[in-house]
Amino acid sequence: MNSLKCFATALCLLVGTIAAAAPTVASLPSYKGDYTQTSVSGLSSGAFMAVQYQVAYSASVVGAGIVAGGPYYCAAGNIFNASICMGQVPFVPPLASLMVASAQSFAAAGQIDPLPNLQNAHVYVFSGTKDTVVRQQAVNSTVDFFHEIGVPSANLKYVNNVPSGHALITPSFGNTCPTNATPYVSHCTVDKVSYDQPGALLTQIYGSLNPPAKTLSGKIVTFDQNEFAPALTTGMADKAYVYVPKSCAQGASCKVHVAFHGCMQSAETAGVGDDFYGKTSYNNWADTNNIMVLYPQVNATLPLNSGGCWDWYGYTGPNYAWKSGAQLSAINAMIHRLLGQ
Repeated sequence: MNSLKCFATALCLLVGTIAAAAPTVASLPSYKGDYTQTSVSGLSSGAFMAVQYQVAYSASVVGAGIVAGGPYYCAAGNIFNASICMGQVPFVPPLASLMVASAQSFAAAGQIDPLPNLQNAHVYVFSGTKDTVVRQQAVNSTVDFFHEIGVPSANLKYVNNVPSGHALITPSFGNTCPTNATPYVSHCTVDKVSYDQPGALLTQIYGSLNPPAKTLSGKIVTFDQNEFAPALTTGMADKAYVYVPKSCAQGASCKVHVAFHGCMQSAETAGVGDDFYGKTSYNNWADTNNIMVLYPQVNATLPLNSGGCWDWYGYTGPNYAWKSGAQLSAINAMIHRLLGQ
């Protein structure tokens, strides 16, 4: 009996020690700002996700930056359509008209916001000429989708002549321009100037902005994402990140921009770490323009998601592209929290 009691006591002490040693992740803080000035962007699966969020929540999203992503609801809930949606089947691009018809049906049923909202959206689309992962014929269909759904030509910018691989393009960090490899962040020169893609897409969305900060005033906040997106049902990670400029922390009214990483690009992916949320130029532009940048995270956890991709083909359920979708609704809840709503 004494030996059992000693074992139980030792076990409790061990569990207590482990629990005490485990770092506590804080809840997502609240600040203040304008929910109707939200914007989104992303690379690869993050670009597909940005399209989904822009279309589903068009009443509050003023614009989107799409880097190597296909049109809304392209896979139609079937992973076997992924190769077409990524432009990997020669001469068989996604048909934008089919995606437009789906969006119209969803809007009529109240599953996404009314589509006329998109007539006011500002959209940036990018496809590198050396991208071998999501090829240009797929991204061309994304442009066609936005045109057909009602985004005016004057509000849509398509950059498709930069010899880059599959990557987010930053001024100085990452791989050489034509690379198609981890961490899927590269640097390119356009007209003898380092191309700053976060700056380009944020300017397309919001118009003229203050120059980016050379030294950041704010900080990156790590928060508990499980509160909004339980990993077991959503595939999202335990932790996520948000960059908060000093002005926002001190009470200024701020906007939220959501930056969706691509497949194999979350912070927990080997060799990636803070490459996406800490070493690109999003935070520099946000710092001087009262923009908080939310970096939600998804890991390779659920079946049909071995690459840690956002759900653009239905692995979280048939409503994945609607406002009620597990990942979309979680992101929306995070935005509400950030803005104190």
